[in-house]
Order: sequence, then C-alpha cells, then structure tokens
Amino acid sequence: MAQVRLTGLSKRFGQTEAVRSVDLEVQDHEFLVLVGPSGCGKTTALRMIAGLEEPTSGDIYIGDRRVNELSPKDRDIAMVFQNYALYPHMTVYDNMAFSLRLSKLPREEIGRRVQEAAEMLGIAELLERKPGQLSGGQRQRVAVGRAVVREPAVFLMDEPLSNLDAKLRIQTRAELIKLHRRLGITTVYVTHDQVEAMTMGDRIVVMRHGEVQQCDTPQEIFDHPANRFVAGFIGSPPMNFIDAQLKADGEAVIVAAEELQVTLPPEMAENEAVREYLGRPIVFGIRPTDIHDASLPGPVSPEPGNTVQTQVEVVEPMGAESMVYLTAGSHSLVASLDSATCANEGQPLKVSLNMPRTHLFDAETGKTIV
Repeated sequence: MAQVRLTGLSKRFGQTEAVRSVDLEVQDHEFLVLVGPSGCGKTTALRMIAGLEEPTSGDIYIGDRRVNELSPKDRDIAMVFQNYALYPHMTVYDNMAFSLRLSKLPREEIGRRVQEAAEMLGIAELLERKPGQLSGGQRQRVAVGRAVVREPAVFLMDEPLSNLDAKLRIQTRAELIKLHRRLGITTVYVTHDQVEAMTMGDRIVVMRHGEVQQCDTPQEIFDHPANRFVAGFIGSPPMNFIDAQLKADGEAVIVAAEELQVTLPPEMAENEAVREYLGRPIVFGIRPTDIHDASLPGPVSPEPGNTVQTQVEVVEPMGAESMVYLTAGSHSLVASLDSATCANEGQPLKVSLNMPRTHLFDAETGKTIV
C-alpha cells in the first residue's frame, strides 16, 4: 500500500489550464473521491497520477517515489475506466489474467489471483464467458477484478459506474465500498455524481475550473462548505440561495430579503465576521431539509424570527417526503417537507427555517462568512 502526494500539480492544453497548482495528499488505505462538474479537471488529475498525461508543472509521489518520469506500468497502480476496456475476444478469465501474463507470473500464481478475485466479486461462474455475454454490472465487476489481481499499491477509478442504470449503480457502489474495506488499497475515485462522492469517500475533493475548492470529510463539507459553489454542488436537492442584506435590530441581526425576514441565532449574530457585513449585500443559504411546515410538529418551533409566509407553486409527493416549490416575494425556495404537509398548489404556506443550520456567503467572492 502507499500514499499519493501531489505538489503544485498543473496541466495546460494550449491556452487552457485544466489543472491549477493542486496540492493534495491521499493517505495510505484511504478512499479519496475527486468530484466536480464536467471540465473541472478531476479526470485530468487522475490521468496524471496514472502516467497517461504528463504534468506541465508539479510533482507526483506514490509512496516515497517521485513518479513523474515513470511509465504507467512502473507506477504500481491499477486503473478502472468508465468504458470497462475489456478485450471482446477474450474470456473473463483471460481478461483478468492478461496483465499478469505480461508480467510473466507463474501460471499457478495467475490462477490463484484470478480465482480469488472472481470469488470476491461474485463472478467465479462467469470466467469462461466473453464480455458480449455479460450484463453491464458483470462487465464492471470484471474490469474491477482485472485491477484487483494486480495487487497494486494504488487503485485509480475514472467514473466506473456512470454506464450503469440507477439501481445497478447503487448496488455496485455498495460492492466497491465493501471491496475497499476488505482490501484496504489506497484509492482515488473520480465522479461527477455528488451522491457517489458523499456515500463512498473517506474524504472528498471538490474541484472547479481546475482548482481544489475544498477537501474534507463528506459530513464536514456538507455542514461547513467553504464557499457558495461547494454549498450548491454538495447536497441533493441543492441548497437554496437568496440575495439579502444583514440589518441590525438592537443586538439582533436580521436577514432581510423583501418579504423574507428572519433573525440569525445569537451564536451567528455575535460572530465578528457577521457584524462586518451589517448593511452589506450577502447571500443567504438554506438546505431544503432545513425548511419545515410550521403547522406540523418537528425539529423547529415556529417563532417570529424563523417563520416565513410563502406561496406554494408545485408539490411533488415522494412517499416519506414531499418536494415543495415555494415563493416568498420574488424569491424561490425548494423545501423537503414531511409527507403529512398541508401544502397545496396555489395556496399560502407558513414555513419555519432551522436558522442555526443556515449559511451566509459573501455576495461578490462567494466565500463563506459563517
């Protein structure tokens, strides 16, 4: 096993800077997820670790070795691609054994590794089949198995689940998590799906425009996003954002946005950073799960400082909850309400906001104020 360390890693394609001075350390045995929208540089960073792209500047270390000049085969890594990249004319066994034969391992050792990996992944009965006879999920397991048999220091995975349907993606996601816990191999995993990132990663690296926006545990990023981009990208449905101003009312601080007027809890109002924004435009953020029907019992007791009168635009029943689209003046909100809600389209609805879980962002830079 090994840690992976990137120092000042950058990559340019002509005038386009795909990755900008990334400093990152992946701990031994860690499952690290690179997540972000298309074009954010996550796959380019992974390909540089793999040796498939040459860095414009910066260094890559796997364990104690600087590997910038090493070819992919000498880096002690194994990569799982989005498109599986299986040889269609070979059996599952031969696909999994291919790299081991190139390494000239003894036949008995190859057989042992392939059989162990196949049993671990539940594909032992498929070893004599060819890829064309397999389902998408089975092909994905074969691709993972081909990486496992190499017993590498580092796994690199580039959106390996994106070609699977929703149900199979959830199932395979759980299998990959269990596999990692069993093998403990350092893994760098790339995805654009924030749900995958949240459920799989020991830590998440959120990227945008080639830069790291935040690197932390999934819960820490969800609870304490570094900026508005991270807050909006992580979480489903995404966070609501409202342009507002902070106003002083004695010792209290009011978030004022037309009809939407709420009071910050004392621990936020007393924060020095918040006091500096009094009278200035800010962006108020609240997650849909922190908005509650004021007529129902719940985690928030309706009070003048946390209750807002809204108009219901759309109600989407989803079983245990309902996604409700609201307006408060010219502002739109999405709320995840208990299915017992009295919300009806075209009718007013009083909602209570869980104010201690709200967020304030700088209107210009997008950085978190508190």
